[in-house]
Amino acid sequence: MIGARHGNTCPDAPRPNITITLQPTRTFTMLQVEKLHQYYGGSHILRGLSFDVKVGEVTCLLGRNGVGKTTLLRVLMGLLPSKEGSVQWEGKAITQFKTHQRVHAGIAYVPQGREIFGRLTVEENLLMGLSRFPGSEAKEVPAFIYELFPVLLQMKHRRGGDLSGGQQQLAIGRALASRPRLLILDEPTEGIQPSVIKEIGAVIKKLAERGDMAILLVEQFYDFAAELADQYLVMSRGEIVQQGRGENMETEGVRGLVTI
Repeated sequence: MIGARHGNTCPDAPRPNITITLQPTRTFTMLQVEKLHQYYGGSHILRGLSFDVKVGEVTCLLGRNGVGKTTLLRVLMGLLPSKEGSVQWEGKAITQFKTHQRVHAGIAYVPQGREIFGRLTVEENLLMGLSRFPGSEAKEVPAFIYELFPVLLQMKHRRGGDLSGGQQQLAIGRALASRPRLLILDEPTEGIQPSVIKEIGAVIKKLAERGDMAILLVEQFYDFAAELADQYLVMSRGEIVQQGRGENMETEGVRGLVTI
């Protein structure tokens, strides 16, 4: 089972009624990172990271606080420049791409802390996710978002800041509205009640099963990651110190590497 984490308390959200048609799974490398380095001043934060993220899989990146996980995601999104190394997207270098170019290429990022627009309505927040499309294609929230997260349909006219535990679904829904080919999630279970964790886990699993998207999930909550991971990576002191297949996480001692 996907476990629980302490967080906000709010009424249970409806379970997702997911009706997405599954596509044949095609597993190939979407994102390839090679020997990536990053520094803050004189501190060497990322130390030669190399890994792949494949379509149709959930790649879980685990590690304790302060090991460089969020810095890595910011580099992947172009929010921070890399000092050395390369980032390739479907075999083409995007290391020098700006953030908006990466979004247009099909990368979506749900940052730690959600970063939704609290004064905008739920619907307006979701429409922000359509900004990479022409105006004629950005007028209506895609129906599949509301199928994944029915609570967002029920609350579409409420302000995003009033959702409490539903803010994470809103942040994920906004990212999915851009129809990404790579979805990056930074600790989506943080501060979330158990029923919402289960809902988010079910959605992530369904998205991976569609076979047309790669998912990179950064998580400290071991049980949540172990339930979803097809591939796992463990970071420590800016390096990937262990990696393998998700089904082997327990036998390969991953819990002990990430438990605080």
